[in-house]
Amino acid sequence: MNPLAESLNKTIEEKQTNVYEMLSSLGKNIYFPKEGIISQSAEAGKKAKKYNATIGIAIENKNPMHLKVIQNTLSEYAPKDIYPYAPPAGKPELRKVWLEKMIKESPTLKNKKISNPIVTNALTHGISIVSDLFAEPGDSVIYPDKNWENYELTFGIRRGTKTVNFPLYNENRNFNASGLKEAILAQKDKGKAIVVLNFPNNPTGYTPSQEDSENIVNAILAGAEEGINIVVVTDDAYYGLFFEDSIHESLFGQLANIHPNVLAIKVDGATKEDYVWGFRVGFITFAANSETVNAALEQKTMGIIRATISSGSHPSQTFVLHALQSPEYEQQKFEKYTIMKGRANKVKEILKNEQFQAVWDYYPFNSGYFMCLELKTIDAEKLRVHLLDKYEIGTIALGEKDLRVAFSCIEEDDLEDLFNKIYQGIEDLSS
Repeated sequence: MNPLAESLNKTIEEKQTNVYEMLSSLGKNIYFPKEGIISQSAEAGKKAKKYNATIGIAIENKNPMHLKVIQNTLSEYAPKDIYPYAPPAGKPELRKVWLEKMIKESPTLKNKKISNPIVTNALTHGISIVSDLFAEPGDSVIYPDKNWENYELTFGIRRGTKTVNFPLYNENRNFNASGLKEAILAQKDKGKAIVVLNFPNNPTGYTPSQEDSENIVNAILAGAEEGINIVVVTDDAYYGLFFEDSIHESLFGQLANIHPNVLAIKVDGATKEDYVWGFRVGFITFAANSETVNAALEQKTMGIIRATISSGSHPSQTFVLHALQSPEYEQQKFEKYTIMKGRANKVKEILKNEQFQAVWDYYPFNSGYFMCLELKTIDAEKLRVHLLDKYEIGTIALGEKDLRVAFSCIEEDDLEDLFNKIYQGIEDLSS
């Protein structure tokens, strides 16, 4: 094992043994090289005032070399902020601003020990980093039965974990905290569990209430108090789009530092929050009970990034930083939030139509991009294909009875026609 990895492991084990035990074999072996090209180039960047012949970029007239056909479309930005490689952990200014944003939006994070956010290539990359650092073959990864399909690829296929699902909703159509608790406690013999919580939920658009969020925290605490080491990931892809009666901040704040056996990790990003899907700018933030351990986990994360993508897109990070620092950011974001909330409320109004109640129910939704119909009479895949072929309408079939509808990409004035045609599609197949 590399001495740098050994040093990081020793630091983590001495400060928080439980977190060391959570690491996968890859997580224990990974490190960020301090004597390679990146570190030597960083040192040269500070001291090589005459000539810096270290990093693999080209310089012309003391600026990064570039094509005018590209720079002409990006003239508002200095070449130094878009063409060179970004640091593996991301632009320092962006990390600082995102941390400030997180704490402002989630007051429960104040005075908690958390790492500096590290920039990822959006949220899938962040989830993948968690998988690499903490998931071993046979480990149990716990998340609700209504989930984003990429979890199975990221944890199950890539890392050989065992998926443990529980029903998202209980009999009262609230979050099934007892199901979560039962799934965690079932891992006592293993002594380890990875929990993934995604709110607002994809595919249902559901976020729990304050009472339910407290029940979630208590479920995780119950497992920790039984001696189970729990890595709990908050997948906050749709963070901020809270429209009704739900918590209005990330569960990460409530989970951070709650127990030595619990390591909370926040995966979030500008991708969906700021409507920049193609920019691929996300973040991963750790909440170990020790600042030293958080710093060590940052180093290991940088090692994963260095070994996979090397670093994220510099232009995308610059564009996001520019937006976050703009005095118009908050107002423009609120305008988009209002549009999204209007669409969600319109869907709820439409779904009150009595004729619909014979053919579907819908799962509770109060946030995010989506809602999910629970079909009563027709197979979801058959309906999906029929809607596509006859009405040129795209939806997502999930299992036998669930049909996901992304109201985020439908204008409010078109929503009634959309649901009427979905109903008509059911009528077609029923006859």
